[in-house]
Amino acid sequence: MNKIIASLGLLLSLSVIASPLQAAPDVGAEVARLLREQGLQGAVWTTLDRQGAAGVSNARTGAPMAVTQAVQVGSIAKTVLAVGILRLVSEGRLSLDAPVAQLLPGIRFDNPWEASDPVRVRHLLDHTAGLDDARLWHVFSMRAAADTPLAAAFPPDTGLLRVRQRPGTRCSYSNLGYTLLGMVVEAVAGQAYESYLDLVLLAPLGMHDSSFAFHTQEREPRLAMGHFEHGVAHAAVPTYVRPAGQFTTTAADMGRLARFLMSDGRLAGQPFIDAALLRQMGEPLTTEAARAGLRAGFGLGLRRVDRHGVLAKCHGGSTVGFRAMLCLFPDTQQAFFIAINSDSEVADYAKFDAMLIRALMPAAPRTPPLAAPRFANGARDGWYVATPNRFHTFRFIDTVFNPVHVSSDRQSLTLVSPQSAALTLQHVEGGLFRAPDKQQASHAFMIAPAGPAVMSTGTQSYEQVPPWYLPLLWFSTSAGVLGLAYIIVTPLLRLARRRMAWRDPLLAPFVGVLALLLPLPLFYQQSFLQLGELTAASALLAVVTAALPATMLAGLGGVLRRRHSARADAIAMLAVLQLSVLLACWGLLPLRLWV
Repeated sequence: MNKIIASLGLLLSLSVIASPLQAAPDVGAEVARLLREQGLQGAVWTTLDRQGAAGVSNARTGAPMAVTQAVQVGSIAKTVLAVGILRLVSEGRLSLDAPVAQLLPGIRFDNPWEASDPVRVRHLLDHTAGLDDARLWHVFSMRAAADTPLAAAFPPDTGLLRVRQRPGTRCSYSNLGYTLLGMVVEAVAGQAYESYLDLVLLAPLGMHDSSFAFHTQEREPRLAMGHFEHGVAHAAVPTYVRPAGQFTTTAADMGRLARFLMSDGRLAGQPFIDAALLRQMGEPLTTEAARAGLRAGFGLGLRRVDRHGVLAKCHGGSTVGFRAMLCLFPDTQQAFFIAINSDSEVADYAKFDAMLIRALMPAAPRTPPLAAPRFANGARDGWYVATPNRFHTFRFIDTVFNPVHVSSDRQSLTLVSPQSAALTLQHVEGGLFRAPDKQQASHAFMIAPAGPAVMSTGTQSYEQVPPWYLPLLWFSTSAGVLGLAYIIVTPLLRLARRRMAWRDPLLAPFVGVLALLLPLPLFYQQSFLQLGELTAASALLAVVTAALPATMLAGLGGVLRRRHSARADAIAMLAVLQLSVLLACWGLLPLRLWV
């Protein structure tokens, strides 16, 4: 049977229907210039009618990047996996509204809304299931194998299947959701999702140089080497969430995929994927922001974006040593794909996207400024925090250091965040507002009679918090940090003046704070890809962070035993102790990177 399916796929791949495409200029010289400017290694790309390559495929050997080079594209795997799901739906073997728990009996969601709103297949595709994103150990671990069962990503009693908001209402990007989709494919197909989708999806689409299977440079000579900053080469490694980010392909194959996604869903004149489903990709439908009129967000594996002066349906990706971007412009039947074999934290990859958009649409229409209608003042003003936070484990950091303040003047809103410049939004209509560089509304505000106001960008929602909430967290955090500084500096001064005794109340706290530095040499010696593993470094980090409040208590006991006052010492220790309690309540103390 598999041979018959493969033969049929080969026949159908000969005739992927595509509409006539507008020719794009050669961008090779500009890509090469940007690679040099950003300190990156190499790139392959396609604008459908043209393909190109620049730079090197391996910094160690200096081998040039070839246009036929295979690359890895990270989260663009989600788009291709979503197409596989839509194929199953088009065949009648799966429903977008099917409850996931019925398809995967071994998966038990902690969903307070289960009776009325179970997690459905559509929610996983749209990132609206309310799930947490991957933990450190899902990605930063060298213990995963290429064939590790997908269920290993969801060990029991870890809170990974806790649903944090009513499914379908808010977007929160989740690699775990797409890992569950890989498991759904396996449950329906009865075999590994990699081999099944390679056979029944990629082969019919003519993507013969692509695969969901794990490929490494050691076994695949055509696969370009991945790189980090300063040209440090690193081979591919498997992860526990491979359906969400494991895909090897070429520029030519991604061009074939782009053409099909903008087609009527037929191959060789026969229906392959329902055209209505293809049109829904990149169109958010169910969220509260979408119901309010905001068109930005995820839909069935693509994201509708408003960037660089144009509207597109895109998905980016990053994985070990690679960055990639796929963008479709269905109205003009244009698209581009680019993969860069360098994953740098300082490079500006958006410059590549902007350049390719200019090349495809040099005269992209601009939306003229609109007269901003007035709106009721005050209800939207205040502080907002991400709800739900993409990374639940580290939500404290985002809440304290990256909230958003909103203020209004009846015609516009001003958004200010500690980590970004102020942004002025013009009122469009109702609860919709638009940023200056956008063609359409970029933010939606939902104000309900009961409950906090909600702001959404389509991909992240924020809830308004009471006026006292953030100042209290800031005071607690600042007091704890000042207490730590006092506990470090004061004993050093006493040592310099030879006034530090063994019975000094600050001795134990001082040692406890210095002990936080002990894991650093061990972390330096291990690979950063082991950051999520239980190693000597991470175990020691857990021990010293757990011991920190104990050393504060020991110091406070010393203060009580002293005859003369040590009020400043006690205040500093109490400040650190209350911060320790706060961090423990948020799940950050002891700091266990492997959970």
